[in-house]
Amino acid sequence: MFRVNLIDNRLSRLSQKRFSDLNLRERDHLQEWLANQPDALGEELLIIQKEFDGFDETRERLDLLALDKDGNLVVIENKLDDSGRDVTWQALKYTAYVSGLTKTQIVDIYQQYLDRYAGGGNATAHICEFMEVEELEETVLNSGNDQRMIFIAANFRREVTATVLWLLSRGIRAQCFKVTPYTFGEELMIDIQQIIPMPEAEDFMIGMSSKENEEKVVQNTQKKRHKLRLEFWEAVLEQLRLDGVTLYQNINPNKDHWLSAGSGVRSCPYQMIFSRDEARVEISLQRSETAENKWLFDQLIADKDQIEKKFGAEIDWRRMDVKKASRIVYAQPFDGFNRDEWPKMIEWLSTHIQKLEAAFGENLSILNRQIRVNND
Repeated sequence: MFRVNLIDNRLSRLSQKRFSDLNLRERDHLQEWLANQPDALGEELLIIQKEFDGFDETRERLDLLALDKDGNLVVIENKLDDSGRDVTWQALKYTAYVSGLTKTQIVDIYQQYLDRYAGGGNATAHICEFMEVEELEETVLNSGNDQRMIFIAANFRREVTATVLWLLSRGIRAQCFKVTPYTFGEELMIDIQQIIPMPEAEDFMIGMSSKENEEKVVQNTQKKRHKLRLEFWEAVLEQLRLDGVTLYQNINPNKDHWLSAGSGVRSCPYQMIFSRDEARVEISLQRSETAENKWLFDQLIADKDQIEKKFGAEIDWRRMDVKKASRIVYAQPFDGFNRDEWPKMIEWLSTHIQKLEAAFGENLSILNRQIRVNND
């Protein structure tokens, strides 16, 4: 590996090292790096526990336990300079242990992790956000035999790689990542590369199976809610048409719990939200750059008094500093799954999405012109 010096237009070779040469330890260093930056493994993962030892009648503990975007549990085993001979056997045992964890147990495990390592928080809410669902009932966690294994080491012994390839051929999803430390002067750099399966061939080597009973329940729930939402949004759009609201005139109903319309600022839509407990209107600042979202939010909240006076009520301003997006929200409690409540909800949404556009439209138009000038 080389470092590029653009000023001199030259390459400088980095020095490949062993973890032991750098006095780096598995638990204190490599594990902590991955726990705090799991996307270093090439995908979005939610770490739900480390040094997990919640196994009956055994004191064994796995390094990291995570969820992937499909709701599968991922057992992550870290080694440093050498994978050892028994890492696959260890991971198989741990994977068998966690295969029976229920959704409730997974939430409890993650809550313990948040309380101990992350200063608290709501595990259910975090999982819902990660899985991109409104409610936990809409998703399957730890389906069937879809648990996964990830092995990380600087070097893998032949017996390990042969076993992982055999597991892949039997439809068990396993991956090997080679992690190599480099130094350049006082700088330390880490290269993490997936070596098994090769990323280009991964889709062809992964077999999927399902836990049929739970999935059927969830799928039926999803279908019912999708149908419910579709019917609700059809009724909302019809009411907006009758009320002469043009904001959503080119928008079709869908099965999601939100319905978006352009605000004039790219990736900052007006949204109507339909959930079991409430209806909301909001502006979602969700541009690709965090700094842009926070800048837009700060510009808008600077005119908070004027905007809220136009809107006619206090608004919930959510800058959300630890998130990429920001939101500006106004909500009202409703029993959303009670169809008898729909006329009130629909009237409320129609009234307040118009108020939201009237209150923010001028400010957003000005900010959009500023963004275009800056881009030019």
